[in-house]
Amino acid sequence: MLMPKKVKHRKTQRGRLTGAARGGTSVAFGDFGIQALEPGWLTARQIEAARIAMTRHIKRGGKVWIRVFPDKPVTQKPAETRMGSGKGNPEHWVAVVRPGRILFELAGVDAALAHSAMERAIQKLPMKARVIARPGLRSNAEVLV
Repeated sequence: MLMPKKVKHRKTQRGRLTGAARGGTSVAFGDFGIQALEPGWLTARQIEAARIAMTRHIKRGGKVWIRVFPDKPVTQKPAETRMGSGKGNPEHWVAVVRPGRILFELAGVDAALAHSAMERAIQKLPMKARVIARPGLRSNAEVLV
């Protein structure tokens, strides 16, 4: 699963999820993309589940880009622990996603197959998302990968 090799601080604060994405809002690498419509945290497991759903649907054809990386540690206290005694230990990693952010991109398959594969991937995500195409793309896009 995705996680950073090394971080500056082991435990981070939760932060806020207000506002729109500041970068990564356009399809840059592939022909089609999944764009988030709501803010939220995307765990490393959810990213991997969406990637597997997409690649299996396209039968390992084409190329998939993951445009988000889980670099925020989420801590959790052990079960049945009394209040106090500090912050819990890091349990999993999340990527902070704001509306407008491109999560995945896909190239090398036709539009109908790409749309159905990305709809399957969206089912695995905890937020509303939509499939978008790169601007100026013809309907029968075939890209050599």
